[in-house]
Amino acid sequence: MSGFPFFEYHDAKLCVESVPLDRIFRDYGTPCYVYSRSALTTTFHEFDTAFAERDHLVCYAVKANPSLAILNLFAKLGSGFDIVSGGELQRVLKAGGDPQKIVFSGVGKRSDEIRAALAASILCFNVESEAELGVLNQVACEMDKIAPVSLRVNPDVDARTHPYISTGLKENKFGIPFNEAEKLYASGEKLTNVRIIGLDFHIGSQLTEIAPFSEACRKMLSLLDCLEAKKIHIEHLDLGGGLGIRYFEENPPSAQNYVTELCADIGHRTQRILIEPGRSLVGNAGLLLTRVEYIKHTSHRNFAIVDAAMNDLIRPALYDAYHEILPVIRNDNKTKNYQIVGPVCETGDFLGHDRKLALAQGDLLAVMSAGAYGMSMSSNYNSRPRAAEVMVDGDHIHLIRERESVEELISNERILP
Repeated sequence: MSGFPFFEYHDAKLCVESVPLDRIFRDYGTPCYVYSRSALTTTFHEFDTAFAERDHLVCYAVKANPSLAILNLFAKLGSGFDIVSGGELQRVLKAGGDPQKIVFSGVGKRSDEIRAALAASILCFNVESEAELGVLNQVACEMDKIAPVSLRVNPDVDARTHPYISTGLKENKFGIPFNEAEKLYASGEKLTNVRIIGLDFHIGSQLTEIAPFSEACRKMLSLLDCLEAKKIHIEHLDLGGGLGIRYFEENPPSAQNYVTELCADIGHRTQRILIEPGRSLVGNAGLLLTRVEYIKHTSHRNFAIVDAAMNDLIRPALYDAYHEILPVIRNDNKTKNYQIVGPVCETGDFLGHDRKLALAQGDLLAVMSAGAYGMSMSSNYNSRPRAAEVMVDGDHIHLIRERESVEELISNERILP
């Protein structure tokens, strides 16, 4: 159970903190996302305290998991927030997040989203193109506002991660090309309704080595020195996020080692440091609870057909991602090699291939490391209602999102006369 300290077996039953998962099944059914409040709190404090006395702000990347309960918990802990849409802005504000701790990233901010963020007086816009900078200045002028801006610069550093979640190469859609950044900073200084305050980069997600972070950081610091030499004052350095977690055999750096290395690169510089962890804050704080509906043995393969599917957790189908799958109740029966698949009408609907398990119809399984990009990427494909979500706090279970119903899915649809 290495990597899941808040998910342990007691008397052969897998528990979240002090709560057996079969109790959650009896109360809330399956599929169900289950989170540990202690895991979320502990991981946030690991990042926050790693900075020691250095001026900093940990901005949780909301896209990883936008649950209001999780956002509210982080807000109470003092977290900032990295958002990428107007919807995420509304969620953070509803959850009690401080607007002055919100940074707005993303390549395609609409004018109405910019207006909402300006009206809320957020900390900073992470601008990703010259065109966006122009629109931001125009909208701010119309609202008689000054928009605080950090330019997201693409350092062209290989994050050595899955190509779909690599964001720091020159062929990616993200950020301003490194060799154009200095010129755009100079142009931004001349705009009437923009105030340059930061320098930002983000190179990808699920990074398991520090070296790419350090390489990108050093390139950004060389740019910072050029900007400072031209009297363009930078108040904060946004180092992005992307630190990976353990799904199976990965061995990513700890939050302490990650922060310590980046702070060492920055050295004596006095700018405030922002980081934007998402997956590394919530990924191993959650799991997906599912039930075996059918066991199907064929001459070629054994299938365990469960009630969770690719619409609930798309990462295996989308990224060929590995999630550890554990029995909720251990037994000593003989194991077999199973394909763990869902009921969605797609061959790509699987949660795990070739898992050695002892299974029977009705058994419960826990799909681990599902706290990030699980519920947040879920859908209603095949008209399947989205799962319930619960948070465990010690020996208490809190329902933080009710299971959807089919009636809710079709309530906004209309039949033509």
